[in-house]
Amino acid sequence: MLSSRALRQIVFAIVTLFGVAAVSFVLLRVVPGDPIAMMIAPGASTEDIARLRAAYGLDKGLFAQFVIWLGHALTGDFGTSISMRQDVVHLIAGRLPATIELTLTALVIGLVLGIGAAVASTLGTRRLVGSTVDNANGILLAVPDFVWALAFVLLFGVAWPILPISGRVDPRLPIDFATSFLLIEGLLRLRLDIAGDVLAHMIMPAMALALPLAAVILRVLKGALESEALQDYALLARIRGASRLRVTLRETLRNAMIPTLALTGVQFTFLFGGTVIVERIFAYPGIGNLAIDAVINRDLPLVQGLILTFGLIFILINLAVEASFALLNPRLRHG
Repeated sequence: MLSSRALRQIVFAIVTLFGVAAVSFVLLRVVPGDPIAMMIAPGASTEDIARLRAAYGLDKGLFAQFVIWLGHALTGDFGTSISMRQDVVHLIAGRLPATIELTLTALVIGLVLGIGAAVASTLGTRRLVGSTVDNANGILLAVPDFVWALAFVLLFGVAWPILPISGRVDPRLPIDFATSFLLIEGLLRLRLDIAGDVLAHMIMPAMALALPLAAVILRVLKGALESEALQDYALLARIRGASRLRVTLRETLRNAMIPTLALTGVQFTFLFGGTVIVERIFAYPGIGNLAIDAVINRDLPLVQGLILTFGLIFILINLAVEASFALLNPRLRHG
């Protein structure tokens, strides 16, 4: 049976999604501009315009539109894209795997860089090591992800062209995968040519997203490690002869990761928001790039579907973070 805590989380997730759906639905329809005007051909008759508005349900009142849309959405039907004339769910499902692989790669890079730098800075015996790490971290915190993206394009795409600067995979490669998770399926099938090419296209946008994340992880984890090193259990382990490396890796790192995990979960949601600009810069075919096209074309069904997709992703990430808390801190497993 579900615990009361799990039940509360599920109810909160449902209420949050409904709130996101209602607010975004209203806001998208009170913004000036007529999406139908972007679809009609020059010289279209009044009857043609009315027929098109009726086809997309825009001829009814706002409340009636929302009720109709919500009824279809509960069955998995988010309508048809106005600009692309394709099913919204199909469009999002085709682009979402690319963004998931990009953000997961960025998360792994950010965790490796942030945790590694924090541990190295904590164990450094010279003040120069700590000051160098702090100065470098300050730069990483000050530079946003899209600036790193532009810098990588200029450096590794123009000045020293060693990496592809657009797309997700070389279109000349024969790909007959069952899913759109090209990197994951390529590794599982040992199609290293495809996995390597996907990774080559992904590394620059992933690094652009990962560097600010690594900086935040470094700052929080370093402070937590320094605080945990002063606790009685860590001092007792040192008195018993354990090395600083052993105490850090086997004693203090686990406890220091608890606040770091909370922050990483929040920052991971920001990664999905960051993909909107970064994917555009690299012409990466994910939902971030799709969102910009949808907004430019005022494609209401597609924008609405993307907003709910982002909202669902944020909720799932938060639930995963809370579950990880319960694993790291047994006191949170009940309630």
